[in-house]
Amino acid sequence: MPAALSQQEALHLPVLLRETVSALAPADGGLYLDATFGNGGYSEAILNAAACSLIAIDRDPDAIARGAAMLDRFDGRLQLAEGCFSDMRQLAGQHQDGSARQFDGIAFDLGVCSTQLDQPERGFSFRFDGPLDMRMSQSGETAADVVMQLDETALARILWEYGEERASRRIARAIVRARSAAPIETTGQLAAIIHAVMPPRRPGQIDPATRSFQALRIHINRELGEVEDGLAAAEAMLRPGGILAVVSFHSLEDRIVKRFLTDRSGGAGRPSRHRPEMDGPAPTFERIRRKPILPDDAEQAANPRARSAKLRVGRRTDAPPATGAAALFQEAR
Repeated sequence: MPAALSQQEALHLPVLLRETVSALAPADGGLYLDATFGNGGYSEAILNAAACSLIAIDRDPDAIARGAAMLDRFDGRLQLAEGCFSDMRQLAGQHQDGSARQFDGIAFDLGVCSTQLDQPERGFSFRFDGPLDMRMSQSGETAADVVMQLDETALARILWEYGEERASRRIARAIVRARSAAPIETTGQLAAIIHAVMPPRRPGQIDPATRSFQALRIHINRELGEVEDGLAAAEAMLRPGGILAVVSFHSLEDRIVKRFLTDRSGGAGRPSRHRPEMDGPAPTFERIRRKPILPDDAEQAANPRARSAKLRVGRRTDAPPATGAAALFQEAR
């Protein structure tokens, strides 16, 4: 890996790619699922690693269109499906005869795609001024709809819960005040409103608008619920011995993945000398390692986006899956 990359090159570099493919260990004749196709980096690496087949899902029609160029290159071993990965059982879980597919490995690369960040018209980033959109699927409610329609309390809740923004009430109040004077329609307008009520950025700090933009994006795209539902679907679709590999980029996502693997590996109910062994469902996953895999120093130096990334990996047991996402996450809710 080169010592340094341009910002543009770094944004398009798949994070923890080598470690993810190594964890999946693609085998000839195997069947794999890339739940977050994006620019196709993980899909391409998996297909190049073995004479296997892969189904890739993405909710962004632009990503599916980009992937069409890869279809001929892999001679029928790649299939693309447009939709949310929470619906992967409907999108990729059945053969043509209606029987259930079982996968040898499923990979998730969570969060926003780098190409979406680079397109001002998609409205994901305040690096460019564009329409305040943020929709991964390019349909439904926009970020502009949210900031123009929700009341101050609801806006503050979104900024706090999904952005962990300590100044959530102050920013929500400023948004409501600003929209009474003029519609908030662009990323530049929203960033300026946030900057006006936040302390100046100090060296080494993230931009004051970062957490608010993250929060709105997560809310618009129901990202945390997607992660919960996607993990539950993966549990049902992996064959015994199949590998689940999940790369996350912020603590809210990683917390869900960690809790899922802890719960489903029986970690939450592990007995100790202070607590007798308790009966419960058989573990559906084996945790290959307790701590997440982090990018090495070389990858972090080459690609700043990698610094917050964590890869968690689990191996499917032969126990039956839980009945649904609600059963898996009801304690947290």
